[in-house]
Parts: sequence; structure tokens; C-alpha cells
Amino acid sequence: MPYIKKEFKTKKGIKIEEFLKELPIDLKLSLSLLEKGKISDEKNSRLQKNQVLKSEFIYITIFEPITKGLKPIFETFHFAIFDKPSGLMVHPSSHQLNIYTLLDEIRYLYKEKGSLVHRIDTETSGLVLVAKNSFSDMVLKNMFEEKEYIKKYQAIVEGKITNSIEINSAITNDNGLIKLKMRVDEKGKESKTFINPIFYDEKNNQTQIEAIPQTGRQHQIRVHLESIGHKIIGDTLYGVEEKFADEFLKKKISKEQRIKVTKSSRLMLQADYLEFTFLDNIYKFKSLQKLK
Repeated sequence: MPYIKKEFKTKKGIKIEEFLKELPIDLKLSLSLLEKGKISDEKNSRLQKNQVLKSEFIYITIFEPITKGLKPIFETFHFAIFDKPSGLMVHPSSHQLNIYTLLDEIRYLYKEKGSLVHRIDTETSGLVLVAKNSFSDMVLKNMFEEKEYIKKYQAIVEGKITNSIEINSAITNDNGLIKLKMRVDEKGKESKTFINPIFYDEKNNQTQIEAIPQTGRQHQIRVHLESIGHKIIGDTLYGVEEKFADEFLKKKISKEQRIKVTKSSRLMLQADYLEFTFLDNIYKFKSLQKLK
């Protein structure tokens, strides 16, 4: 349970900042939690800066990481590279706070200084870059915002692809039942993905491909491949009936049902290669995992 709510008996009549100095929590962290609205009173009202304490207790929601032993495949003083398995969230969402995520391992190893530079989908396996201090956090996140890196994915898709393809299709939010789903639409945001075939499996009529996104839209590779008739094997959101996708998200679909519909127990998409320059050094990384 990474997020827990801790109770503390207060000293009425003093400002919240003064009281926080007396707690067995790092003051910088507790002040940050105050700014983020993670400190509340007995009525569950968020406390504000300079607020005078009137309740007998306050409650602080704090992230306490657990570890399952996942280690980075490479690290320097400034950053680390994790090779995330499929099925592991990188960060807990607002409605899924009490589950194990990659952030647990990051905070377990690097405390509050550790931060995700970018994210990949829960079902996507592969490389995730993590900053280990405020300097690298600033530099590396700016690098991603400016797209000053090379990132390549591998996927296994339905059907045969024999030639390289450039997909130039704008993407926008879908207007169906599932709010996180995206779709191709000429009124959406410009999106471009390069597709290169690697190997064709004639028996299963599936192609292993390399996908190189030039833009960073949500679910871009999945949306683009589905739009040209080559959905990714194991995809539970694109290229399936909306009812199935909705029930999967609500955890009502068994592993056997998923395999029957999508032909795999996982999404066959992997963040396979990452290259970037940091402090005048060029770094190149390849995932150690195999799509299977």
C-alpha cells in the first residue's frame, strides 16, 4: 500500500508550518505535501499555507514505497534506466493509489529525489528513464519536451507488412464509452509514426515490426497501427469491441478470454531502444526483454 494516511495529534493555535517542524517527517517533504493538498484536518478539509490549526488531529497522505527487487539495468550519478515488465504501472493513478508501481522501486532506491522523466503504458514493456536528482530531472525532462532523443519500439501485429510505412494521421480523443481511448481524426493533433517490418511469421500471419514515433500522442503507435488494419497482438483497447475493452478495464475479463480475443496474454509492444546525449556523452540502450 504505497499511499497511506498518517494521523498526528496537533497543537491547536499554531500555524501548520510550525507544527510540521516537530514531526518525524522531512520538513521539505511535508511542506511539499502541504502545497499538493495532501494534508487535511478531521473534516477531510485540505489545510492551506499559514493556516492556524483548530482540529485535534491532522492527516498526512504520504507515499511509502515497497520493493519487489526490480533494479535498473544501468545507472550513473544522475540517472537510471529501468527495463519495465509488461503489466506494471509506472505511477499510481488517482483512483488506483494502493498498488505496486515502478515508482515504488524508484522511491525505494532514490527517495524523493527519484523521478520519472517519461512514462510508458502499463501493458507496454521496456525502457524507462529515471532522474536521480533535481538537476538531471530538469535537463532530461527538457530533453524529452524538445524531443532531443531517439526512441524505438518493437511490436508484433496482425497481418503481413512487407514495406516500410509512414503513417501521417492526426489523433484526437475518442467520443465513445472509454474516455482514455484515442482515435484517428483529421481534426486532431498532427501525429507521425514510421513502421519498418522485421520478420513475418507466416504460420500465425503476424509481423514483428519496429515503430518510431515522431510525435508523442497518447497510445499513438497502437492507434496508428490499428488504423491501417494491423492491430497489435494482445491489444485490449484497439481493434476489439468496445464492450470487451470496457469489461477488461473493469477487470471482468479472464486471462483465457483475453487470449481468445486478442491472441495474447499481454500487449505485444515494447519500448526497445533509447538514445540521448547527456553532459556531452551519448548513451544508447536496448531492452533486455524479448517479445513473446
